[in-house]
Order: sequence, then structure tokens, then C-alpha cells
Amino acid sequence: MKKILILAAAMLLTINVFAETIPANDSRVVYVGRTWVEGTDVSFDWTATYFRIAFSGESLTMKASETKWDADADKAATRHNYYNVWIDSPTSAAPHRIIEVAGNDTVIELIDPMYLKKSRRAVHEVIVQKRTEGEQGKTTIHEFATNKKGKFFQAEPLKVRQLEFIGDSYTCGYGIDAKSRLERFSPETENASRSYAGIVSRYFGADYVAIAHSGMGIARNYNSKFKGWWMPDRYLQTFDEDSTQVTRWDATKSDFHPAMTIVYLGANDFSTSLAPSYNDFRKHYYRLFSYIKANYGEDHPILCVATKTHEYLFNYVRDLVNNCNMENVHYLGYCPAQHLHTDEDLGADVHPNYNGQQKKAYSIIPYIATITGWGLQDMPVK
Repeated sequence: MKKILILAAAMLLTINVFAETIPANDSRVVYVGRTWVEGTDVSFDWTATYFRIAFSGESLTMKASETKWDADADKAATRHNYYNVWIDSPTSAAPHRIIEVAGNDTVIELIDPMYLKKSRRAVHEVIVQKRTEGEQGKTTIHEFATNKKGKFFQAEPLKVRQLEFIGDSYTCGYGIDAKSRLERFSPETENASRSYAGIVSRYFGADYVAIAHSGMGIARNYNSKFKGWWMPDRYLQTFDEDSTQVTRWDATKSDFHPAMTIVYLGANDFSTSLAPSYNDFRKHYYRLFSYIKANYGEDHPILCVATKTHEYLFNYVRDLVNNCNMENVHYLGYCPAQHLHTDEDLGADVHPNYNGQQKKAYSIIPYIATITGWGLQDMPVK
């Protein structure tokens, strides 16, 4: 992993010395993911949320705060998240730098000034993406600034191709950057951009949203009983960690309209011997279907991916898709045990590393190519 840039307060600049400052909700900044705007601040906590910003100048800073979501703001605990930063290039498996966002009203230098001094580009575009998931904290961006010679421009708008992924730790990139399967998880090893969702989206040149949280299931979360906050419930929310249902997501007010939704869930439902019945599992899966269709229309394509880690899961998903009586719902049965090698393809806590995630992407890409009509691309899968 690249060296993580710890942002010490002593190294930070005060934002009022810059010539141009723009609020977080400035229309020239393009956000991809579920966000909440309050005043001029923009907040989000879902994994893989990202934004694009274009500017000229010798520096670029972001003023942001990081808090744990809590219905009572007085009890919100300070947290931290990690972000990938790409400069003057599309997203990739290897960001130019990694930053840690922590504290309140922290001013963060997004680009190394030495890079800007050496660059011959007149205008730079920067992409900043959340590596970690909602339980690590909620990010609120207040404003951006550049130096006295700088100026902000319109960033690249939403791409024509768009995808939505709903999933668990596999979609979050949990432990993906760990050195081996024996390493325990830490937030530093999580990297959503290197998950199969990021890989697939790069392959198709698509913007994407990931509604994902480690340990989540359809009718039962990891190692838990049958009462809880499951993914069909979280899918309705603007914030991953907002269990109060105060901030419902309204898809009709969003410019993001995915060509299809990929659902990769169910492993946590069968994480122990206490498994949901077929009827319960089907009921909550159909509930998720209904929410997706309500957002995007009855003919919106849905691809359900099921791993054969548990025979019930494999059969449940296949049967409920075949009998759902809904338009454009598809099924992919995936057998990771047949092509994920223990040492080469696994990261922290026996979750897929980047190699393992690439193999998942290879399995899913042909289905998306056919269902969307995009076809296969002459592009590497990485």
C-alpha cells in the first residue's frame, strides 16, 4: 500500500489566504453517490462515493469534517475515513495518493504542490473517492480553495454509462489491500475502488454507486438473529448509518440513473447454522426488488449474483429469481471455490484481495455486457 498521508494540524493551511474559495455544493463539483446538502455543505457516508473537481493554480485544498452518524448530534463521536486521490487521470487500481480525513473543519491538501509546479497542464481534474464504509464515519465537505493564481472550472459531468451495486464486504473491498489472508482487517486495508464493482465500472467506462456495508444480509446480518437493520432497509437511506429513517433517499431528485443494478448479497444470511427460511429470504429479497423498481421503473434490469458458499443461498436466489414474476430480473450463479486460490487471491480475514476481486469481475462482466447491450470492450479488466 502506498504511504498514507496523515494530515497533522500543524501542516494545514488556513483557507482564507486563498484567492478563490467555492462552497462544497458548487455546481462545478460533480458528486457520484448519495449525498445530503445542508446549506452549502455536502455530506455522505456510503463507501465508494466520489467527486470530481477541476481547477487551475498551484494548490488545491478541501475543508471537511468527519463524524460518526448519530441522531443526536451532541453524541456524534469523531471518526476518520480514508480516500483515494487521482490527479489528471481516470480512476485506477493505483491512486496517486491516499489521504486520511479526521477531525472537524480540517483543511486538507489534496495535491502535492510539487506535482503542480512540474505539470504543464493549464487545468487539472482531481477525483477523490471514499475507500472506507459508513461505519468509519460521515464526511461533510464545507469548501474548496486554490491559491491566488487559481480558478475553478466545470468538472466532467456524470458519464452516460452508470451502474448501481448493492452488496456487502465483497463490494466494499473489505481487507483487499492486506498482505495475506492471515492479516486481520483494519480500515487502512479497505479499498472500495479495487473491489469487483470498481473494476467492472472502469471496464465499461461507467460512473457507479455502491450501496454496500460489510456484514449485511437480505434477511439476516452476519452472525446475528433475525431482528436487525438489513440491506433492504439501508437501501432506502441517503446515509448508510442513518437507522432513524430521517433522511430517505429520493431517486427522483437525482441525476444518477443506472442502466442496471447488480445485487451481490446473501453470504452473511448463511454465515452460521442459524439461517433464514426460504420464505423469509424470498420476502425480503422481493422487498429489495420492489424498492429498486420503484426508483428506476418496472423494466429496470437487476442482476442477482449468488455464490455457492452455501447450497441454500445458491438455490434460494436461483428459485426466487425464476419465480419473481417481475420484468428483467436475472441470475448469476458464482462458484468462487473453483477459482479463488487461498494464498494468491485472499486478503484480510479470508476476504478476496485484488486478484480475487478481478476474478469476480471477469465472471460478472459478460452478463452486464449482454443485459445492457454495451457489449464487451477492448479493455483490460483492472
